[in-house]
Amino acid sequence: MRFSKWHALGNTYLLVERADLSQPLTGDNVRPLCDYHRGVGADGVLEIVAVDGPEAAVLIWNPDGSTAELSGNGARIAARWLAQRARVAHVRLRLGERVLRARIDGRQVEVDVGEVEVGWPEVLDVDGEQIEVTPVSVGNPHAVVRRDGDRDELLRLGPLIENHARFPERTNVQLVRATGPNELAVLVWERGAGETLASGSSSVAAASAAITQGWCGNPARVHLPGGTLEVELRGTRAHLTGPAVEICRGELADDFLLD
Repeated sequence: MRFSKWHALGNTYLLVERADLSQPLTGDNVRPLCDYHRGVGADGVLEIVAVDGPEAAVLIWNPDGSTAELSGNGARIAARWLAQRARVAHVRLRLGERVLRARIDGRQVEVDVGEVEVGWPEVLDVDGEQIEVTPVSVGNPHAVVRRDGDRDELLRLGPLIENHARFPERTNVQLVRATGPNELAVLVWERGAGETLASGSSSVAAASAAITQGWCGNPARVHLPGGTLEVELRGTRAHLTGPAVEICRGELADDFLLD
């Protein structure tokens, strides 16, 4: 199986084409593939299901073997890969029923993520603590917490909120702090992946909640441990801009069996 490895602000993905696979990807073989000690190592897998010129259908796998409705970082990586293949600057990605349009300028990729739904703030009982969260849908679920938290707080609250009964399909979690008129500091706990250096869809969720509730202005620069992304709301649609970088290309050895 041939693959390429990419990162978007340290959030790593393996990109594979379904046409190159000797057998289908499943949760059981995605997990060892993403393992940093016994596999190639990644925060997820982007499976290119089909390509038609400047348009591609993409399936996103989490490292725990589950699938995701959307990944902003993964979408930027897939968009840049497709733009290089098709030799164009504008491409379209199909993620389930969602169609994302992207524009590529060197390493920078701007993606029209589509409609974002920001819900009303809710108070959840999290291990005996009352925590206000803002639910946001970016095609996938998010719980935005305005909190001056550090990494220890993220590691404590992230899994508790991810698996809270309020979110039967689990949720992504963001700890958000406004640091300037258009600046946000964000820590991310990803559903199915845990702590991540950066997340595109989480940045969109955090910025959309912050802009909608007046924590910061529009557009917002989202500062993550891995780097900075920009989110702009245009009505109820969000545009996400940031880099996507190819690291290497390779092929799995015969000893590494996907079974």
